[in-house]
Amino acid sequence: MKNYSALFLVFTLISLPVFLMAQKKSTIQVERTDVQRYDASLGKNKERLIGGVVFRQEGTRFFCDSAHLNRKENNFEAFGNVHIVVNDTLDIFGEHLYYEGDTRIADLFDSVRLIDKNTVLTTEHLVYNRNTKVAHYDVGGKIVNKDNILISKKGYYTTSTKIFYFREDVVLTNPDSETYSDTLIYNTNTEVAYFRGPTVIRGEESIIYTEDGWYDTRNDLSKLLKRPSINNSQQTITADSLIYNNLTYYGKAYGHVEISDTVHDVLIKGKYGEMWDDKGVSYITDSAVAITYDRYDSLYIHSDTMWVYFDKKKNAKRLLSYYDVKFFRDDMQGMCDSLVYTMNDSTIRLYELPVIWSGENQLTADSIAIAIHNNQADSLIMYNGAFIISHDTLTTYNQIKGKNMVGYFKNNELVTVNVDGNAQTVYFVREEDGYLIGVNLAESSTMTIRLKDNKLNTINYKTQAKETMYPESELPASDKELKGFTWHDASRPRKVMDIFNTE
Repeated sequence: MKNYSALFLVFTLISLPVFLMAQKKSTIQVERTDVQRYDASLGKNKERLIGGVVFRQEGTRFFCDSAHLNRKENNFEAFGNVHIVVNDTLDIFGEHLYYEGDTRIADLFDSVRLIDKNTVLTTEHLVYNRNTKVAHYDVGGKIVNKDNILISKKGYYTTSTKIFYFREDVVLTNPDSETYSDTLIYNTNTEVAYFRGPTVIRGEESIIYTEDGWYDTRNDLSKLLKRPSINNSQQTITADSLIYNNLTYYGKAYGHVEISDTVHDVLIKGKYGEMWDDKGVSYITDSAVAITYDRYDSLYIHSDTMWVYFDKKKNAKRLLSYYDVKFFRDDMQGMCDSLVYTMNDSTIRLYELPVIWSGENQLTADSIAIAIHNNQADSLIMYNGAFIISHDTLTTYNQIKGKNMVGYFKNNELVTVNVDGNAQTVYFVREEDGYLIGVNLAESSTMTIRLKDNKLNTINYKTQAKETMYPESELPASDKELKGFTWHDASRPRKVMDIFNTE
């Protein structure tokens, strides 16, 4: 016990001077005044100072027209043209000040201004703590920092770090935009604003919404988090996070990216995207899908990468899909290597081994163009090596082949096909009850095919045709399939999610 008591005594003796130093008061000094006298009417221990009053406490000086000083309480109240010189860069002005020398807290009222290098804060009530170097207001304040003006109901400014913290009805205005936020942190050195709550940024051509992120006002660069969105009159872009440079009009979008075009009812989705607004170009990749929608049906297009081109009014005008393209609609499906969808003429063009399925029919060619009217398939053109195949039975197929074909739809159902050039058919002719009459092989330069319920119904030859009817048992095996026959049924998307299958 004696050893512990001695140790405690030594620790106490060592700590005592530090404790006493921490408690040592720094008194308020009067540097100058024209008049100084005790005034009993002010209260006990108070002096009245009038004319050119200057106080000093440590390195801080206080100027005013007149003051009431209480030496015992180590405080004073100052009136008229109050000026606090905190350091070489920080000055605070007001008309009324109450200062506590022990706590080093200054309470200023009426036309208060805090000036720190390029930053000016104005308010009607400001509290400045010399210990923490923090100034705060709660009756509304305005900050001017170069081209940036900030207004809020409440605010805190840490003079050592040059950082403002704003709360309630925050408005940040600069030449390029206006920002409205619930909570905003602003660094006057870097001129970067940090958002920590629901925030709206209004630019000349767009409105940005976010709940977290930052905006570099000096470089006009933004990083937006928590599902931000960018809106203009015709388009909305959302993502998990966005980075956008207003100077270069270039942005990046990460995670659950969506571009919505309200003019053409198109929604494009993916996991990563980039945009060049000055060029009117955006692209999306990683599970990219485009959806054109209406009240009755929607078309879903998937590919490795999608490029979207916009006109000067920010309306989508062209969609390009590259690599492993598949699309699905209830009444039509397809696949190809690349696809172009032009919104102005509502035409979809398929390139590189395109395949379209309409009902029971498989359509292939070197390239295919589909015209859309009122969000329904209107017609299609198949260029070079056009081929239509449909099941007759599990092992036999009706086939139509030609150089080019033009097909027409009614209620999204293929009803007529005109074949132009080197037309050939393999057609299993049946009675209405399904009884097989024979297999018709025909050749003609042109012909018209009519379909009913998506099945081949009649063939009309516009020029003299060469045709032969075979009993099925006598049909040569080599004639069962026309040259170039390929059945892609295993790759057909049967539901929306099948468009993501690469087989």
